[in-house]
Amino acid sequence: MKFGKELSSQMVPEWQQAYMSYDYLKNLLKEIIKLKHKTNPPPPPHQAVSSEGLSRKMTLYRAFSGLVQTPGKKRQSSGQTNPSLKTDIEEGYAPILVNKGGHGLETTFLMTAEEGGEYELVFFRRLDDEFNRVEKFYKEKVEEVVNDAVMLNKQMDALIAFRVKVENPVGWGWEERTVEMTRLASDVATSTAAIAASTPARTGNMKPRAQSRLEAIHEGGSSRADQSQEDENHGDSRRSILSKMAAGRPAPIEVLDHIKINNTKETPRSTIKGVLHSSSNEEIIFNRHNLREVEEKLKVAFVEFYQKLRLLKSYSFLNVLAFSKILKKYDKITSRKASKPYMKMVDNSYLGSSDELMKLIQRVEATFIKHFANGNRRTGMNILRPQMKRERHRLTFSTGFSAGCVFSLIVALVSIIRARNIFQKDGYEGYMKTMFPLYSLFGFIVLHMTMYAIDIYYWKRYRVNYAFIFGFKQGTELGYRQVLFVGFSIGAFALLCVLGNLDMQANPRTKSFQALTELLPLFLLGAMFTVLILPLNILYRSSRFFFLTCLFHCLAAPLYKVTLPDFFLGDQLTSQVQALRSIQFYICYYGWGDFKQRQDTCKDWQEYKIFLYIVAVIPYLSRLLQVLGTLRVQR
Repeated sequence: MKFGKELSSQMVPEWQQAYMSYDYLKNLLKEIIKLKHKTNPPPPPHQAVSSEGLSRKMTLYRAFSGLVQTPGKKRQSSGQTNPSLKTDIEEGYAPILVNKGGHGLETTFLMTAEEGGEYELVFFRRLDDEFNRVEKFYKEKVEEVVNDAVMLNKQMDALIAFRVKVENPVGWGWEERTVEMTRLASDVATSTAAIAASTPARTGNMKPRAQSRLEAIHEGGSSRADQSQEDENHGDSRRSILSKMAAGRPAPIEVLDHIKINNTKETPRSTIKGVLHSSSNEEIIFNRHNLREVEEKLKVAFVEFYQKLRLLKSYSFLNVLAFSKILKKYDKITSRKASKPYMKMVDNSYLGSSDELMKLIQRVEATFIKHFANGNRRTGMNILRPQMKRERHRLTFSTGFSAGCVFSLIVALVSIIRARNIFQKDGYEGYMKTMFPLYSLFGFIVLHMTMYAIDIYYWKRYRVNYAFIFGFKQGTELGYRQVLFVGFSIGAFALLCVLGNLDMQANPRTKSFQALTELLPLFLLGAMFTVLILPLNILYRSSRFFFLTCLFHCLAAPLYKVTLPDFFLGDQLTSQVQALRSIQFYICYYGWGDFKQRQDTCKDWQEYKIFLYIVAVIPYLSRLLQVLGTLRVQR
């Protein structure tokens, strides 16, 4: 895979515009190539190929003409540049001067007098602009994560105090509790507080452009004294923020007086209390239940913060590697040696040499392992770095097999209908009036899941982070193959039931049909509902419970805080009114015993007709309540 495509595939979608414009710089290099082809066209084929074959022979005139560089001699060329400067370039002297000024990296191109030099000058100006833009974005993001680390530090202090309060509610004197909480908080200070207290150091031996993978970046290094004034000011401002935080931190025993547990997970009770304007400033109850909730919230915050740090690390590595790649292309095209001095400045810059982010990652790992994994590094790292889902051949085979079954059963169904000439039988009209509404429910479900799988496919193709947007637990989101497998499996079982339910012959005496075949749709619907609520950890339990939770929130709107998954499901339900009416038909058809004679008497009931409108209004009413709930929260 070419590096341009690899860079695009590894970009963070939210930061896509902040990466180096690798393709644009490649286009500038192509312009230089076109100019060289115009000024120095390749020799004709009859001059480059000998009569014996493709091997090119060197004539006596060519060997002594100076056009071919011989060992021990320097290449001579006619031009307008200084001969001594030419000699320096041939010996390895760079054609550029790179300086770090007040506006960032500034490159002076020394060969503008040569033909095509203006194109190379434009290339280096654009290269400087790209580097300064990337470095500025990187500095802003590092400053942002440092501020986040300050907030996490304060929350860890509160968590430590909360744990001490729960573990020892009574029986300690004030001095003993103060000493113990100070000791526990000092443990956090060595790890969590150091997250924000790490100052920008420089690593001289970090060369990420020589690495092929993100994890191979050298994370150590020694400090440098010759850093730019801008980086020093940046570090001083950060240290001032951290010193204020350290000076203003309350004593450990006083932390609990300053904390407030935010109820981010609303319940109907909290919503009703908010509507009634009841006081929310209740005294915090220090029990194990609240402690577990606080720990879970803070654990999620740590995981998200750690993922952000890793993405920022990937951003730095990919951009440094991109600069190295584009400069190597430039050297190859122009036969110059500009990559070495330029990459030296890149490696010594804040983007290439700052190990502040690496220290921050190490502190977060140490803190999380100590306080959330009981010191077990493997457990803690499995939470911080969950294993990526691997596409299994078994899943691909199962999806294809289920799709093949659906196609084969459709062909078999059409063949049986034509062979038996079912369309001409007397019971065909009654069959279609009753069986079609029953089995159309499964058709709507399969169609809906197929469309959802197509959405997932294009989300992944265009790098939309749908798992984060919808709030799926990391690693549990379904891929399009899994969704297609579930949908095709439902379709295959529904078609099997249709084939088993093609009996058109009624009992001549009782005018009834076989009860077993008539109950097949009900059995299939019951099996689907059982699998949906099955508490066992099989058949995508996390996704099933996520769907049930969103469905319950839609029905209970606006008593729950409305999130994007709830909105999304509410919109989908408004498109499935006919499927909901099919469920109503199930209740009437089997509840009133119409399945025994395969006849539809539901439409004769006035109540049934009224409920047809009620069922159709429910999705739209739920969606309206969601909107009203959102307006209430915004107000």
